[in-house]
Amino acid sequence: MKLRQWLIALSALAYARRRRRREQPGPQPDGSHHRARLSRSPGDGRLVPPVPADRRAEHLVAVLLVVAALFAAGFVVVYAELEPSTLTNQLLGVCIAGSLACVAAALAVLARRLVVTEELEEDYPEPDPQAQDEVAELVREGAGGITRRRLLVGAAATAGGALGLAGLTPLLSLGPLWDTTPLQATPWHRGRRLVDTGGAPLRAADIEEETFYAAFAEGAEPDEIASLLVLVRMSPSALRLPPGRADWAPEGILAYSRICTHAGCAIELYRKPRFPALEPKPALVCPCHYSTFDPATGATVIFGPAGRPLPQLPLLIDASGYLAAAGNFSERVGPGWWGVREEPS
Repeated sequence: MKLRQWLIALSALAYARRRRRREQPGPQPDGSHHRARLSRSPGDGRLVPPVPADRRAEHLVAVLLVVAALFAAGFVVVYAELEPSTLTNQLLGVCIAGSLACVAAALAVLARRLVVTEELEEDYPEPDPQAQDEVAELVREGAGGITRRRLLVGAAATAGGALGLAGLTPLLSLGPLWDTTPLQATPWHRGRRLVDTGGAPLRAADIEEETFYAAFAEGAEPDEIASLLVLVRMSPSALRLPPGRADWAPEGILAYSRICTHAGCAIELYRKPRFPALEPKPALVCPCHYSTFDPATGATVIFGPAGRPLPQLPLLIDASGYLAAAGNFSERVGPGWWGVREEPS
C-alpha cells in the first residue's frame, strides 16, 4: 500500500513539473525571449525591501569569529609548547574542530539573519546585461541590513589569519627549509666525558663485552639528537675499523651515534652471535626497519635500508679511567635525507 502511494505522489509531481514547463513562455518569432523583470519598490526604487538592522546577530557573528581565532591560536600554542602525546593530539583536535565549528556557526548566523534571501525561478537562455546589473544590485541591497561591517570584516580577517597560521604550523616539523647546518651541531669535543642515563660518568673498566650501553654527553640535554650514543666492547683483535681510526676504540670500546641513518629511529638492539651459522658476528640493529650495522668495521651496513654507516665518535680514557670524547663524530648524525640540500664537501 505504501509503495502504491509513493508511486502516485511521484507521478503527480512529475505531471506538475511538466505542466509548469509548458506554461513558461518560449522564444518569440523574432528570436527574443519573454522574461519577467524584477519589480522595484515604488517609494525608493529598491529591488529588495529594506532590512532592519540586527545588532545582536552582528555581535554574535563577531564573537563566534573571535572565538574561532582563539581556538586556532590555541592549536599553535599546543603544537609549539607541549610534548607529543595522546593528550596533545586530543587537544590539537579539539582546537581545530572548535575553530572550524565557530566559523561554520558564524556563517550560518550571517546567512539566516543578516543576508536577504531572494529566490527567482527563471531561465536565462542568453546573457542579459540588465539581468546582470539587477543581480549585482540584489547583492548590494541584500547586505544593506549589516551596520557593523568593519567589526565583521576585522573579526573575519582575524579568524582567517589564525586558521591559516594553524594550518602552516605543522610544516615547521619538517625541519629547516633551506639551511640544514643547524642539524650538524653536536655537543662533542675532545675531553667531554660520557655519562649514563642517570648522569654518572662511565668508567672504561665497567664496560663489558656482549652488552649494550646507552651514553650521553656530560652536561648536554639528554634528548639532544647528537648527544645519544651506543657503547659496545669487542676484542681489539676483531676490529677492522676504517683507515685513520686505529686509536678511536681504546681497549676495544666503540661509540656510535644511536640515531639510525635510515629514518632517524634509535638503535635499541645488540645482536649477539648465538647462532654462528646465521649470525656470524655481533651487530647493532634498529628495531624500526631492521637496519643492521657491524660495529667491528665502523658500523657499516650489513642488512636493511640504511644507506650509510652509523657515525663513530672517537674515544679516549682519561687519567681517572673515565671515557671521554677524543673529538667529534666521523660524519653528520641523523638520517641521510637531513643533508640533501647541502653542497658536496
